[in-house]
Amino acid sequence: MMNLSRQDEPLYQTLASTIRAELSMYKPGDLLPGELRLAERFDVNRHTVRRALDLLVQEGNIIRIKGKGTKVLTRPLLYPVQAKTAYTDQFSTMGHTARAQLLKVYRRPANHDELTQLVLAPGSTVLEYRTLRFIDNEPISVMTHFFSSGYEALLQDYKRDSMRQYLKERGCELQRASSVIGARLPTIDEASRLLIPQSAPVLTVTTLSKNQHGHPVELTFSVSRADRFQYQVVLNGEHI
Repeated sequence: MMNLSRQDEPLYQTLASTIRAELSMYKPGDLLPGELRLAERFDVNRHTVRRALDLLVQEGNIIRIKGKGTKVLTRPLLYPVQAKTAYTDQFSTMGHTARAQLLKVYRRPANHDELTQLVLAPGSTVLEYRTLRFIDNEPISVMTHFFSSGYEALLQDYKRDSMRQYLKERGCELQRASSVIGARLPTIDEASRLLIPQSAPVLTVTTLSKNQHGHPVELTFSVSRADRFQYQVVLNGEHI
């Protein structure tokens, strides 16, 4: 039997925090112990256990299945947003299989935002590379990269996988200068690519990256599954 020390927060929230921390010991699809067993273990009543589990259900950590019990769901992937983070490299380091599939390449007139952030002259054109990102063969993000058309020769051999690594191998090392994170509902195409309903929210990130000389090179816009992806902002080496 484990006693929960009473904190300033309600007991069910303390219990939820304890169970949440233990979810890493389970695999997706595993069943949690029943409410009675959890109540006995933590020396609380079943109502407290039920409220704690309700909280974890709302967070998307677990799901109740009638007649079977409470199952652990796949945990969201955590992506640290920091200057030198590279999407593919980050998840590969964490033991995941990460890859990108090139969907389309466009050349078109730059809009006002692209002209401003990439410091382009009025009337300039941009190259738009649209990719679909997979983690462990599951589609996670639709990412669009925007470059000045002056980088066309440098980019002509890009076909798949990490754009940042591709550029680094050719002497252009990028670093994140700024990111704006938002959320919305997906378009029909995005929902189809990510295998989610249009009613499911997605996370959006617009990022400006500069090269080793401090010149703006790449503007990216990513759309990621909110049920499988979380962003962790990192400032001065500390997570917030």
